[in-house]
Amino acid sequence: MEKIRLHGFNNLTKTLSFNIYDVCYAYSEAQNKQYMDYIDEVYNAERLTQILEDVANIIGANILNIAKADYDPLGASVTVLISEETSSMPNINNEEEPGPSPEAVVAHLDKSHLTVHTYPESHPDNGISTFRVDIDVSTCGMISPLKALNFLIHSFESDIVIVDYRVRGFTRDVSGNKHFIDHEINSIQNYIDQETQDRYQMIDVNIYQENVFHTKMMLNDLDLNNYLFELNAEDLEVERREQIEQSLFTEMREIFYGRNI
Repeated sequence: MEKIRLHGFNNLTKTLSFNIYDVCYAYSEAQNKQYMDYIDEVYNAERLTQILEDVANIIGANILNIAKADYDPLGASVTVLISEETSSMPNINNEEEPGPSPEAVVAHLDKSHLTVHTYPESHPDNGISTFRVDIDVSTCGMISPLKALNFLIHSFESDIVIVDYRVRGFTRDVSGNKHFIDHEINSIQNYIDQETQDRYQMIDVNIYQENVFHTKMMLNDLDLNNYLFELNAEDLEVERREQIEQSLFTEMREIFYGRNI
């Protein structure tokens, strides 16, 4: 898209909101407690703060304030207030392409705030536990926060990812014309690397005329040992393995489609 000469500041607000789900099977009360303790430790406020600090690095932001909390009995939240540093953005790139992975944090964009909240929960009867992370990256200015998406997906163990991206408001050019979006976008999928795309089933639900984009992702392959906590699939009877796999698959499909099956 050709660059637009603006009148004053770019007033568009671009918000990336997504949920990441990690599903596990921990049947006994002891296994469930161990899993929840593990999740609470691995994704505590300190770890989440580090992830958001890395995102701030990706988008070239100055961190003004960090508010964080670990909750009793489970869960954590972090909010990072960030400011714009125009001198750090000499080569702005709005192309539909994946942002950096955790091994290559190099992109820059305008910004506003970052938030992350965790929600561990478990089924009281069938041994399924689900850990959810809600993340918002909201920017004001020229570059889309979608550049941070690739890094964030790689930062968590993601069985299901549900992504929303919306551009709000308008900015005005020097001729007085309003612009309700300032970059081309056909699909959120174009901001995710090919290796990740190959691992997931993906569905888009976009409302182009409203500048609203939605993508759902679910892992294609289910390796049971990746979902068992303090258990080994080879030690279980075939019928039991199949039962657990079906429970896990049902849980993932229900989250993916947003309804009980």
